[in-house]
Amino acid sequence: MKCRVCGKQANIRLPQYNTALCSEDFTLFFEKRVATTIRKYRLIGEEEKTLVAVSGGKDSLSLWRLLNGLGISADGIYIDLGIHEYSRVSFEKTKAMAESLRRTLYSFSLPDAFTKGIKDLSGIMRRPPCSLCGMIKRYVMNRACIEHGYSVLATGHNLDDEASALLGNLLHWKEEYLWKKGVSLDAEGAHLARKVKPLFLCSEKETAAYAVMTGIDYVYEECPYSVGAKTLLYKGLLNRAEEESPTTKLVFMKGYLKRVRQGGLTKDEREPKSLCGACGYPSYAELCSFCRLMERFGTTDTLSFSIHTHSPS
Repeated sequence: MKCRVCGKQANIRLPQYNTALCSEDFTLFFEKRVATTIRKYRLIGEEEKTLVAVSGGKDSLSLWRLLNGLGISADGIYIDLGIHEYSRVSFEKTKAMAESLRRTLYSFSLPDAFTKGIKDLSGIMRRPPCSLCGMIKRYVMNRACIEHGYSVLATGHNLDDEASALLGNLLHWKEEYLWKKGVSLDAEGAHLARKVKPLFLCSEKETAAYAVMTGIDYVYEECPYSVGAKTLLYKGLLNRAEEESPTTKLVFMKGYLKRVRQGGLTKDEREPKSLCGACGYPSYAELCSFCRLMERFGTTDTLSFSIHTHSPS
C-alpha cells in the first residue's frame, strides 16, 4: 500500500477519505484538518486566551501540542480524580507535555479538596462515577477559565466521542442535550467561558495515529470506571456501521452541524435561567451541583489550583 501523496510506503489507511498516507503526509493532513476546522467554525480568535482541558490521554495531549504548533498559545488544566496509579501516571505525562511546550499547567485535586477520590464521592452522592466526573470537570475547568482570564476552553472530544454521545441522546430522545453537541458552545456572560472542540471531525483512530507518529507519550489505558459505560456501546455500534460504510460517522456529524446551522436545533428553553447563590454558576436550584457537593463536605467556595509554570520558549 503506497502513500497517495509521495508514493512511499503508507503507514495508515483512511477508507473514509479513500486514501492511504505515510507518517509525514498523514501528520500534515491531520494538522491541516484541525486548522481548517478552527478557521471554518471560528473556534479561536487571534487575541483569545486559550486553556486546554488535558487528561494525559491521546486526544487532549495531541490537541495541546497541535494548537501551540499552529501558533495558538494555549495553557492546560488537569483534574486529579484520585484514581490511584491511573491518576498519578496521567498527571506525570501531562506535566511532561507542559514542560515540553513551555506552557503553564493548572491542576485541581479531588483528594485534596474533598479527601476522597471520584469512586468514594460517587458512592456517597449516589451518582454514577462518569456522571459525577463530568459535572465536576465541567465546573472546575470553567472556574479555571474565569478566575485566570481565559476566554476559550478547548477540549479533545473527537468524532467518535461526539457521534456516540449524539446517538445516545437521539436513542433516548434527550432533546435538552441535542443542541450541546456542536463544535462550539458560546460563552454566557461572566459565568461560562466559550467551549470549543477542534478535533470534532477527526476520528479516534486518526488522533491515536497522530499521537504515535509524532511521539506523544500518553496514557494508553482507559479510565477504570468507564467499563460498562453506554458511550462504549454506542461507539461499538457506530464502528460496525463504519465498517460497512466508511463515511458513516462523518456524514452523521456533518449532517448534525448543518441542521444546527439552519436553525433546526436551538437552545432548550428548559436550560437553567437562575444562577447559583454561592458561585454564580448557572443552576436549576439555589445552589449548583458542585456547590452542593462542597456544602456536603464542608469545603469552602475557594477552589485551590496548583500552578506549574514554564516560561514560553
